[in-house]
Amino acid sequence: MEWLTLSQAGFKQAARYLLGMRLTIAGIELASLAIAETLVTLSHRPEAILLCLLYGVLAVSGWLWLTRRPPAVPWPVTLSLLLDLVLIGGWLFFTGGYTNPLTSLLLLPLAVAIILVPLAQAVLLTICGVLTYTVLVIWHTPIAHAHDHAASNLAQLHLVGMWVTFTITASILLLVVGTLARRFRQQQIQLAEVRERRLRDEQIIALGLSAAAVAHRLGTPLNTMTLLVDELRHSRNQAELASDLDLLEQQLDVCTSHLHQLSSAASQARAAELEVLELASWIARLRESATLLWPGAPIQWRLPAPAGRVAVDATLDQAVLNLLANALTASPSWVAVAARNEGNGLIELVVEDHGDGLASTLQDQPGEHTVPSENGLGVGLFLSNATIQRLGGSLKARVGEQGTTMIIELPEANHEPKSALAAD
Repeated sequence: MEWLTLSQAGFKQAARYLLGMRLTIAGIELASLAIAETLVTLSHRPEAILLCLLYGVLAVSGWLWLTRRPPAVPWPVTLSLLLDLVLIGGWLFFTGGYTNPLTSLLLLPLAVAIILVPLAQAVLLTICGVLTYTVLVIWHTPIAHAHDHAASNLAQLHLVGMWVTFTITASILLLVVGTLARRFRQQQIQLAEVRERRLRDEQIIALGLSAAAVAHRLGTPLNTMTLLVDELRHSRNQAELASDLDLLEQQLDVCTSHLHQLSSAASQARAAELEVLELASWIARLRESATLLWPGAPIQWRLPAPAGRVAVDATLDQAVLNLLANALTASPSWVAVAARNEGNGLIELVVEDHGDGLASTLQDQPGEHTVPSENGLGVGLFLSNATIQRLGGSLKARVGEQGTTMIIELPEANHEPKSALAAD
């Protein structure tokens, strides 16, 4: 696998734009020679044509070089742009120097340098461009032979050439420099998104480490309470304490089960294992977990589930259960769960309630940040959203007159189900 530095990646992306600019300049030079030859007899036509061909060779060679072996430092690119100035200046020298209306072509390598190379090297190239223009003012060859007196034709050619040069230069600047600038802005936006995801992942890691530490610390008091229950069962007045001891033992079993589930989920997350299930099987597993957590909860499961497969793990189950817990808190009298498969490669799991709805700050991007909560730590929605996004899905919220609808979108798994499938 080829690894590129930031400079190499930028030069490789700019290769085809440089190729287009250079071939366009070479084409303009050849076309202008052909047009000028119809009006006057050029004095240095062979030399000018040779420089056009050399410039075309530079264009193709530069494209092959930047795409196959992009330099890690900008100096080679700066030297290639300096060669652009030399070849364009040489062509202008043989075609009238500063009187040639195509002198504006010297601006194009300078404009590209501002985008591609550091400021100090761009300033150096600008100085070289000004010196090239100055040399063309002092030393140049006439465009036509001395005995050619077609002065009016030359004047008309110069005026038309100025207009054509301005139009072409403006177009190239818009296409090349404008495109490079837009690509640069897009890369800045992508970098900002990466930084934001990294900060969010750091928050999730911190929460996960805290949960693991709490689980570790809970193990000792749970073992102690288990021993105390055994001692109390063998003490006096056992009949009076039997019911209380049974309840206490049941709750200890539930706590121990949750700790084992937490440890199992952490191990599964470290191994990045996904389980591909039929949608109906996954809904049945969620329904069973919800029934154990909230035996009397009024959750309406809209069955049967549509056909389809989904890649899930224990963290995704917990994310859905977190959303169900929020829905039951907001709407204790009614919650509905439904699954949809519209055939577009996405599976939707919809959780509806008749609560007061989310705050306005959470409706557009639910779960993007932690929020204060009166009934808990306020991180459930945040962790649920992070888990769903980690599996390639998204979380949406829609608030209506009768409550809130949370929509989980997950990519449909198109391969055969396996018990433990490694995520890509």
